[in-house]
Amino acid sequence: MTAIRVMVVDDHTIFRDGLKAILMNVSDIEVAGEAGNGREAIAQAETLAPDVILMDINMPDLNGIEAMQQILAAKPGTGIVMLTMLEDNDSLFAAMCAGARGYILKGADKAEVLKTIRAVADGEALFGPAIAGRLTAFFQHSRHAAQHDDGLAPFPDLTDREREVLELIAAGESNQEIARLLHISAKTVSNHISNIFGKLQVADRAQAIVKARQAGLGG
Repeated sequence: MTAIRVMVVDDHTIFRDGLKAILMNVSDIEVAGEAGNGREAIAQAETLAPDVILMDINMPDLNGIEAMQQILAAKPGTGIVMLTMLEDNDSLFAAMCAGARGYILKGADKAEVLKTIRAVADGEALFGPAIAGRLTAFFQHSRHAAQHDDGLAPFPDLTDREREVLELIAAGESNQEIARLLHISAKTVSNHISNIFGKLQVADRAQAIVKARQAGLGG
């Protein structure tokens, strides 16, 4: 098995070293590098090409969201997980819309961090339980407002099957679980997701989740 190459980006050396120490003791993960600010992260990502980047948001010189946007512009396949103390909704949604595939609070335990890294390396988007709860609470109040008065379902361009897949994406299900629930192949799920991204004009799963939740899906 090829190890997941992870880069750690945080301006606090003690936290960064602690996180590296945890990852170094995991057999399927390799610490590919580190950086102390956004500009260093961009340079290191270009040189090291990590599979996953754990990225702090609040950093000097260039913040994590701006660094992420530049990294993804150059290397769109990079999986970026925002790891931060911030719990405000603005930062959460800004990170998701910028292309983050995961968002974990720094108080998360080792198991949650590793689960997120592995999911993101596998092409999934995964947000920790605390973040999932925050998303649910935020979008719950807008569910009724998002429903169409004429009774039409949201996203009329989607087929019925695509809407089913989007519902399950918004509910946090993986591609494998969607395939099992709908009794279709994982390849068919991937094809549906590609069509959904095109019709919703989103770049990735996280942005699709935001749009779906705003429309009242996935609750």
